[in-house]
Amino acid sequence: MPLPADPSFPVPSPSDSESILASRRAWLAAASAMPALAFGASGFADEPSPAEIDLSKLSPKECLAALYAGNQRFVSNRLLETHRRMDRLRAVAPRQTPFAAFLGCADSRVPIEIVFDQGFGDLFVTRIAGNIASSENIGSLEFGTLVLGCKVLYVLGHTSCGAVIAAAKRDAVPGQISGLFQHIRPAVRAAKGDVAQAVIENVRNQAVILAEASPVIAELVRTGKLVVAGGVYDLATGVVNPVEIPDVT
Repeated sequence: MPLPADPSFPVPSPSDSESILASRRAWLAAASAMPALAFGASGFADEPSPAEIDLSKLSPKECLAALYAGNQRFVSNRLLETHRRMDRLRAVAPRQTPFAAFLGCADSRVPIEIVFDQGFGDLFVTRIAGNIASSENIGSLEFGTLVLGCKVLYVLGHTSCGAVIAAAKRDAVPGQISGLFQHIRPAVRAAKGDVAQAVIENVRNQAVILAEASPVIAELVRTGKLVVAGGVYDLATGVVNPVEIPDVT
């Protein structure tokens, strides 16, 4: 489907724009090539129940494609929502086997399970203002990937991120809020103060930190058991635009 235009979130450079569009097209194309049980003739996924599809048999890239397909359903208002019912909760209560782990922002407008049309037991989510890779979050994500077996580690930023805006302004703030800024300001500098571009750069930076700072995550990536990816969720359109992450293996 074509990406909706959003004048409130301009992509600062042609290279970033081309990269985002190419990445999203690539993953949606990958989604169409996934097992027939996961994706019907309509192009939208049926309920991914254990009886229909074994996520353990899917590759990390196929799992990533499934996330983008879920976001496409969300944007198109064709949500399945089947994993948000009590029968699903009862099914996963004894044991969780999520297929993707997330480092997302704490913003109340970014409900990750809804944005990707997932539910109970599907995603292992950590959230913090500015989606920064703090040591505590890295430890949680190591658990989600190594112990629980998540095949995708996704850093999700979003447009109009208050933490990025505050880091760019450099105003005095109360309490411990400023402790976030040191993690975000490298992205602000790289973007030369442009907030929209800083959001993109921050996703890229945090993904690289996850891949480099954790020997656990680095080994999973090196052996092909995990893919580290990232994107920016557009508050105006609901679309998650992929951000190209450098290969640090």
